[in-house]
Amino acid sequence: MLFKTKSYFLLALTAILLLQLGIAKAQTNIIPKPANIALGNGSFIINKQTSFSYPKKNESLKTLADYFSNHIQKISGMSLASNQKSAQKIEFKLVDIAALGREGYRLNVSKDLILLEANAKEGLFYGVQSLMQCLPAIRTNEALKVPFMEVTDYPRFSWRGMMLDVSRHFFSVETIKETIDLLASYKMNVFHWHLVDNEGWRLEIKKYPKLTSVGAWRDEVYGSRWYSKDSTLNFNDTYKYGGYYTQEQAKDVVAYAKARNITVIPEIEMPGHSGAALAAYPQFSCTGIPQAVPNSSVVGGFKGHRGINFEYCAGNDSTFLFLQDVMKEVMQIFPSEYIHVGGDEVEKFRWEECPKCQARMKAEHLKDTPDLQSYFIKRMENFLIANHKKLLGWDEILEGGLAPSATVMSWRGEKGGIEAAKQGHDVVMSPSNPLYFNRYQADPKTEPFAAGFSVNSLDKVYGYDPYSKALTAEQHKFIKGGQFAIWTENIATPEYLEYMLLPRLPAIAEALWTPVSEKNYDDFVKRLNQWHFNSWAERGISFYQGLYKKKY
Repeated sequence: MLFKTKSYFLLALTAILLLQLGIAKAQTNIIPKPANIALGNGSFIINKQTSFSYPKKNESLKTLADYFSNHIQKISGMSLASNQKSAQKIEFKLVDIAALGREGYRLNVSKDLILLEANAKEGLFYGVQSLMQCLPAIRTNEALKVPFMEVTDYPRFSWRGMMLDVSRHFFSVETIKETIDLLASYKMNVFHWHLVDNEGWRLEIKKYPKLTSVGAWRDEVYGSRWYSKDSTLNFNDTYKYGGYYTQEQAKDVVAYAKARNITVIPEIEMPGHSGAALAAYPQFSCTGIPQAVPNSSVVGGFKGHRGINFEYCAGNDSTFLFLQDVMKEVMQIFPSEYIHVGGDEVEKFRWEECPKCQARMKAEHLKDTPDLQSYFIKRMENFLIANHKKLLGWDEILEGGLAPSATVMSWRGEKGGIEAAKQGHDVVMSPSNPLYFNRYQADPKTEPFAAGFSVNSLDKVYGYDPYSKALTAEQHKFIKGGQFAIWTENIATPEYLEYMLLPRLPAIAEALWTPVSEKNYDDFVKRLNQWHFNSWAERGISFYQGLYKKKY
C-alpha cells in the first residue's frame, strides 16, 4: 500500500511538473523556434548590477556585448558594465562543439548567470537575438526578466535569404538598414540586393558614370498601378523617378550587414533585364539605337515593344569588356563569395536578328539562341572564377547547358533546382509560390494591390520545405537553403515593404532554421501574438494583421 501511495505521489508530482513546463513553453516567444529547449521555473533579472563577461582581448565579443548593452539601455535606460566583479553575469564564451557548427549556440539561463556559448561570433549573435526576444520591445519600467532555460540551437539550412528589388522602386540606405535589422532579428543571413533591371540602374560605377546619370532615372507615367505616384493625374503626364547608391553607401550597407552576420550579394542582371544600362550605353545592344530608360508603360512588353533593347548583344566583344569592367568595381564593393548575374527571362529575338550574334553562334558552333545564352553565362563565369568569385543565377541559366560551377536559384517552381541538384550543382530554392512576398498574403478583395499570380499566405510560407521529395537524401546536400523575394512593381513605400514582409519573414525564418519535428503552425501563431505582433505595433512597424490578437 505504501508503495502504491508513493507511486501515485510521484505520478501526481510528474503531472504538476509537466503542467508547469507546458506553461513555461507557452511563454517562450522565440522565433525561429530553437532546435532544443527546456525551460524551468523562475527568471534571471537583468539589473544595474549585471555585468557582461568575455575575454578582454576579443574585439568581436566586446562588439557583441556593446550591441546587447545598447539594446538593454534603449529599452530600460540601464548601462551595464563589462568584466566587472558582479553577483550576476551575462557571459559570452567561445567553445569547440562540433554539433553547433558556426551558427549554432548553447544558452543556459539560471538565477545568477546567463551563459551563452558558441563556436564562433555568428552563433553568439544568434543567441543574443533569442535573448532579445525574451525582453520587452520598447522602453519600459518593468523588470527585464529572462526565463530559466537550457537551449541548444543551430540552423537547418546554411542559406536563409531575402532578395529585394530596388530597380522598380528605390529605397533609401536607411530603409535598407532597417530591413537588414529585421532579417537579423530572425536569424536570416543573406541579403540579395537586386541592384539593376530594365527600370533603373542603382549602383555607382565610376568608369561608366552614365549608368547612374542616365540609367538611374526614368520618366514615369502617372496613373499606372505598377509604379503609381498619383493615380488621380493624367496617365499621359510623366514625372522623374529614380535614385542610386554611391559606392561608399553600398560599402556602408555591406559593413552594417556584416556586423549582423548577413552577407550582401549583389545582382547585376545579364544578358536580359538590361534596359537601363542600354539606355545609358546603347552601343552594347544589338541595334545600337538610343532609347529611354523603360518605365511602367512597357512592363512585360518585350516583343510588344520591339523598339526597346532589353538584352546585351552576345556577339559584341565590347559587351563582355564592359561587363567585366563593371564587375571589377562591383567586386571591390562586395566581398561576398557569390555574384548574382540574373540570367532570367532573356527575350532572344534580337539575337536571332543580329548579324554579330549569328556570327558568334557560327564561330562557336552553337546550334540555337539558348546555346548562345549558355555561352554568355559561361564566359562571365570564367571571368568571375578568375577573380575568385562564384556565379549565381536564376534557373534559366540551365538553358543551353549549365556553367560548370554555377549555383542555381530556382524561382519557376522547384523544377530548375531539382535538375541542377541532380547534376551536382548547388541550389537555393526560391519558388515564386510561396516565396514571392510581393504577392498577396490573403484574399485580394481585402488586401492592398499586389501581384496576383498566387496567394502566398502565412501558413503556405511556414509549411515550405526546400528539400524536394523528387531528390534523394544524397542529392539534398546540394540544397543550400531557401530565399524569399520581394519585387517592387507594386511596392513604393517603406511602410508597404514592411507590410509585405511581416509576418511572412518570421514564417520563412522558422521554416529554414527549425527542425521539421519541432515545427507547429498553431504554436508559431501563438508566439507571434504573445510578443512579435505587439513588438511591431509598439515600434510603429507595419504588418498584416489578419491573425493579430487571435484568441486561444
